[in-house]
Amino acid sequence: MPELPEVETVRRGLEPVLVGARLTRVRQNRPDLRFPFPDRFVERLEGATVQRIDRRAKYLLAALDTGETWVTHLGMTGRFTLDGAQLGEFEEPAPIAGKHEHMSLCATRNGATTRVGYADARRFGFMGLIATDLVEAHPWFAALGPEPLGNGFSGAHLAQAWAGKTQNVKVSLLDQRTVAGLGNIYVCEALYRARISPLLAAGKVSRPRLETLAAVVRDVLNDAILAGGSTLKDFANVEGGQGYFQHRFDVYGREGQPCNADDCTGVVKRIVQGGRSTFYCPSCQKR
Repeated sequence: MPELPEVETVRRGLEPVLVGARLTRVRQNRPDLRFPFPDRFVERLEGATVQRIDRRAKYLLAALDTGETWVTHLGMTGRFTLDGAQLGEFEEPAPIAGKHEHMSLCATRNGATTRVGYADARRFGFMGLIATDLVEAHPWFAALGPEPLGNGFSGAHLAQAWAGKTQNVKVSLLDQRTVAGLGNIYVCEALYRARISPLLAAGKVSRPRLETLAAVVRDVLNDAILAGGSTLKDFANVEGGQGYFQHRFDVYGREGQPCNADDCTGVVKRIVQGGRSTFYCPSCQKR
């Protein structure tokens, strides 16, 4: 599933095309994705002008001059294209053409028109139209924790959220009520950089290590966003993409390979926690 850095990369790629653009020739090619498209979806989008495009957790939010916000969640295989070229690179490729394109529109800005498509091979993504002043109270957003790149996320926040918590730190970091937008890949990478065992109970992590963890989460996400941003100059075709950020993974997907730390002779191990793969170095990441 695309994680926060991938979604932020897509947001940054859409921003110069959509913000200030008038949306025309909207096409809806099927009645639903994971959920049905909103009622009168085409009618409500067509003719609207995008005022800004934001990201909340793994959601894209395009505020319209109609007083509504167009919300998109990419699910597992959702992809936006600009004039047929995929926007951003992802860890796993997905078909973006033909029968997999489920909606499209034309965005006209400063006299230039760009065709924006949305393809989703598995159709686990979804879209909504929500009154802009009601977005924060909507069930998709009301229970979300602070953004990991925002001021509300800190070691102090984790200490308060995890006081007395016996669940392991890996699964606890994936709880969207604690911090919004973190996914499996970058939680594994952050715990490795912080040298914290994924097996440690969240409530047992010391305050200094929580401060380190909060800082490292930001660093990992920012590194991944920067790596994704560098691909935007040349939109990669899905058949030729090299995969998003995977050349920089320290532990994710590296089961049985040597730890990357210079002073460690350990080997990366894979376990399953909460139904998801966890990759870590037992030698480096201590309880």
